[in-house]
Amino acid sequence: MRQENAQIGPKTPLSTKSKTAFGFETQFGELINWFQNGCESDEPWYQMVDMFPIPIEIFAPDGTTVFVNRAGLEMVNCKDASLLVGKYNLLKDPVCMDELGYRQEFDKAFKGEALMVKGFPAPIQDVLDRGVIEEKPWEAAKMDLVLYPIWKNEKLHFVVCVFIVKNLYFGRPEVARAKEYMDTHWQGEYDKEAVAKAVNMSVSQLYSLFKQHVGMPPGEYHRKVIVDHLKERLADKNLSIKEAFAACGEDSQGWAVKVFKEVTGISPKQFREELSLL
Repeated sequence: MRQENAQIGPKTPLSTKSKTAFGFETQFGELINWFQNGCESDEPWYQMVDMFPIPIEIFAPDGTTVFVNRAGLEMVNCKDASLLVGKYNLLKDPVCMDELGYRQEFDKAFKGEALMVKGFPAPIQDVLDRGVIEEKPWEAAKMDLVLYPIWKNEKLHFVVCVFIVKNLYFGRPEVARAKEYMDTHWQGEYDKEAVAKAVNMSVSQLYSLFKQHVGMPPGEYHRKVIVDHLKERLADKNLSIKEAFAACGEDSQGWAVKVFKEVTGISPKQFREELSLL
């Protein structure tokens, strides 16, 4: 499953439980509640959303963009909102709907469901090809999208899309694609042939280029990604060390423990003890 979703009915304002599940600040949830509960004009709401540091795009029920906040424009380095507002239609975008395969998720959102789409690969090349931006601000990105329906008078009025940026990739396209591949396929031991194949390079070519631009070999980067995931799970005090490793698909007595020690210089247990002192 690529998304987590929860339905919000036409008359139901966003609840504290819903916004907590999606990890949002109370302020944002209250703003949506305020709008759903009777704001007569859209303009004050746009002004409020424009102040949020999180990229937000608002769509009409037919999928047309009606507003993008400053953070959203800055995210893709778009200098003119009029290139998007009134001109872009998500539901008619063949890249997002078909090539990337998110038609089912977006259709649900525009039928009134609130849902989260995880790991959305932002189609920045398509944004460039459509003339919305003059150059790519980054090579690739992975984002989580949170889509909320806004109702007025028992009718769908807007769909609000909030972009939670997870990974941005800069520099040489081949290196960016290699990093993106390893960030996605991080579980298990490093497969140098698979990574090289994913970026259409030989193993030796990728090794040299990656080390030159990242400062470490691709295998070392892969190990770092594994350890970052393990650290995130180990920071959850509700999980035992064994459970934290299992959540990452690893055995707490297996090879991943050795990788953790080599990268951090300490054992998972010592890492946990240091966290408790903070």
